[in-house]
Amino acid sequence: MSSKMSSASRISLISVMLAFFTMGFVDLVGIASNYVKSDLHLSDAVANIMPSLVFFWFLVFAVPTGMLMNRIGRRRTVLLSIAVTLLSLLLAMVGSSFPLMLCAFSLLGIGNALMQTSLNPLVATVVKGGNLASTLTFGQFVKAIASFLAPYIAVWGATAQLPTFGLGWKVLFPIYAVVAITALLLLASTPIDEGEPSAQRATGFVDCVRLLRRPLVLLSFIGIVCHVGIDVGTNATAPKILMERLGMGLHEAAFATSLYFAFRTIGSLTGSMLLRVVKARIFFALSVVMMLASMAGMAWGESPAVLYTAIALVGYGNSNIFPMIFAEALRSDSEHANEVSGLMVMGLAGGAVFPLVMGLASDAVGQIGAVAVMAVGVCYLLTYIRRIS
Repeated sequence: MSSKMSSASRISLISVMLAFFTMGFVDLVGIASNYVKSDLHLSDAVANIMPSLVFFWFLVFAVPTGMLMNRIGRRRTVLLSIAVTLLSLLLAMVGSSFPLMLCAFSLLGIGNALMQTSLNPLVATVVKGGNLASTLTFGQFVKAIASFLAPYIAVWGATAQLPTFGLGWKVLFPIYAVVAITALLLLASTPIDEGEPSAQRATGFVDCVRLLRRPLVLLSFIGIVCHVGIDVGTNATAPKILMERLGMGLHEAAFATSLYFAFRTIGSLTGSMLLRVVKARIFFALSVVMMLASMAGMAWGESPAVLYTAIALVGYGNSNIFPMIFAEALRSDSEHANEVSGLMVMGLAGGAVFPLVMGLASDAVGQIGAVAVMAVGVCYLLTYIRRIS
């Protein structure tokens, strides 16, 4: 019996981790927005509407998703999120107009809002008695693999190094659609015992938002806003910095996005191990110091070595911020874990605010303006260090 349970647990974990990979599809919006900007000759401010729109839906859907989980359960909510994500990828394949891409990225944001809210609590169900922060960090490692691969697939498609069937850089959409279908089928066929949906204690939207009156929940929410603002901001801005400072073309500069996600991937993998032996507060502090150094490098660096190092530092430093803050928030109120999860994911709407402000700042004074906006978020994370237990 124990062997069967162990085997079932492993299958459940694999299905959940493949869902984490699907969650990483949202990060393709960074490189995609640069290609759409080039194809349609858009300004920075207009092009940055795309990543902002993706993350705007976290503000709308995160808390209602927490309530939905109380009614239909976490696994079914994750399945719904993968289906919406799949629809967004299929829509992105059928055309190239700006309104159509906005619609596709909106669905991508809605699907990811559903997934971010429901998948993290589902991990706590699958990995009973495990280290939550460490397991969530490993999930972020799996997610980062999808984020890391997206720019490479786009560049391969755009430069005809891959058979693209006329799709060009958009070949990444059908490739990721196949993965989404696999994730959907595997999770749908995997039984996960999460108990009965807790509709009897389902709360309303106002009740969920009232949880922000708890100091740690509010401070964690703001921390998530800053984390994702830095993440999406670097994703979209790093190639522009290389083009501005080093005179690179878009295909060559797309390496910056892959470099960022490569170090996010390394950071998530090593973080899942280090968090088992290093105090979370010390690891969090080291991560924020790396990000501060990165902001200085991206603001004033003029050589490839400095800029690449800065991009790598923010990739590694920012890789573990989300799971540590998320785990801290869940521990602060385990009785309302679904609702707190919804609030934390609502904080991902910071990915809508930061790119808009960064786009305006970069149009006004160059990419140093965009870096200055991200630096504000890093400074806030400095103040959160003492909240980590």
